[in-house]
Amino acid sequence: MSAVILFLAVLVVIAGWWLSQQRLTAKPWLEEGPAGDFPGGDAMTWPAAKLGLGVFLAVASALFVLFISAYSMRMSMADWRPLPVPRLLWVNTGVLVLSSVALQWSYLAARRHDAEGITIGLLAGGASAVIFLAGQLLAWQRLATAGYLVASNPANSFFYVLTAVHGLHLTGGLVALGRTSAKMWRGAEIADMRLSVELCAIYWHFLLLVWLVLLGLLTGWTDDFVNICRQLLS
Repeated sequence: MSAVILFLAVLVVIAGWWLSQQRLTAKPWLEEGPAGDFPGGDAMTWPAAKLGLGVFLAVASALFVLFISAYSMRMSMADWRPLPVPRLLWVNTGVLVLSSVALQWSYLAARRHDAEGITIGLLAGGASAVIFLAGQLLAWQRLATAGYLVASNPANSFFYVLTAVHGLHLTGGLVALGRTSAKMWRGAEIADMRLSVELCAIYWHFLLLVWLVLLGLLTGWTDDFVNICRQLLS
């Protein structure tokens, strides 16, 4: 349960920061002048897409919290035998970090109206994500070859399920990223693409955060971190 609490706390902090950037407290009806001339005015055309992503991320977060909670409770039972975490997962984590950085680079390029930077960031982010998924499949293959099959042990089952659900979310993100990249390739206006690029970057940061929590859970790092915090506070 400590891992669940840590995950929720991190999500609350991230959500609070993100909402603070959306100028939700702006009161355009009190501003003078044409629409769009006041701070945050141009964001008034964005809320539907951002709200939709926010709702989806909330649902996805709830799903992962349920999985993490089930994992934390199940691992305390007598038949639980932890499986060795493949070192390849650390390499995959680095690749996913690069993918998230590339998407952030693309978003910053969109703010600078740099079409080439947007394209490079989108392609680099998408390629890194594909490499990450390929690395996850390779990790599965190595575990299966070593005899750690899905039905052999509850710990094995949870490992495959958690990584599979995360991979499915990333695959869905690649579909959206591919559509955004295709529009850029066809020469769409940067002003029209900025929101799409931003949403892709936000989604990638979310997937990176979720993966780091899952990796910490699978390796036992989150429990060690919580224990250290408790010792410091006691």
